[in-house]
Amino acid sequence: MTGPQPFRARLLGAVPHGFLGREDGASEGLYAGLNCGIGSEDDPAAVAANRDAALAAVAPGARLVTPYQVHSADCATVDAPVAERPRADALATSTPGLALGVVTADCAPVLLADPVAGVVGAAHAGWKGALAGVTDSTVAAMVALGAVRERIVAAVGPCVARASYEVDAGFRDRFLDDDAANDRFFADGRAGHARFDLEGYVAHRLAAAGVVRVETLGLDTYADERRFFSYRRSTHRGEPAYGRQIAIIAVG
Repeated sequence: MTGPQPFRARLLGAVPHGFLGREDGASEGLYAGLNCGIGSEDDPAAVAANRDAALAAVAPGARLVTPYQVHSADCATVDAPVAERPRADALATSTPGLALGVVTADCAPVLLADPVAGVVGAAHAGWKGALAGVTDSTVAAMVALGAVRERIVAAVGPCVARASYEVDAGFRDRFLDDDAANDRFFADGRAGHARFDLEGYVAHRLAAAGVVRVETLGLDTYADERRFFSYRRSTHRGEPAYGRQIAIIAVG
């Protein structure tokens, strides 16, 4: 087989979807592979080719919409391609032929669908957006389009795993101040530090929003350099740039 091969979620079934990694792309250098980040300083032609290849691997013939991500809790509802990307961190649609995408490089990509209603959503859940409720906003936007909350299924794709995600005490305190029960998403690390389970926390927020079926792919972007870009890994190495992978979902 040629071209990028998406990671898929069992729960999303026949809904056109996929979590792409960095393999099989046109970019070179620090961005080598399938860099889909428009905001990077990569060759724009390579990024465009990569995004076309990713879309073709998931939803051939669909039109792709991605947001201008700002680590917010905002979800924009779209029904057609847009000239200017909405400043939001999630999208929802019920329009056939429209594909939604979010880019990540350690943050958690979340794809959601109510296949019966024909409503889908995509969210970029970094720690800030996750804590602020970006998945809550996505579920609410989908319900407004006709989805039934209890019928929505969701998958949390490749992101930095707890073993790779060391944070300081102040970071932990933000989550405990919001809910003391969030302590279960932290494991003690070296003095004054802990390791945070972003994937588990995002899955918890989805469940708390009424999504009763959530699948986590358990893929660590930081540890798997061959398959994924990682902002944190690039930062630890002192590299000046990093690529982004894309997750895409479309109405079937």
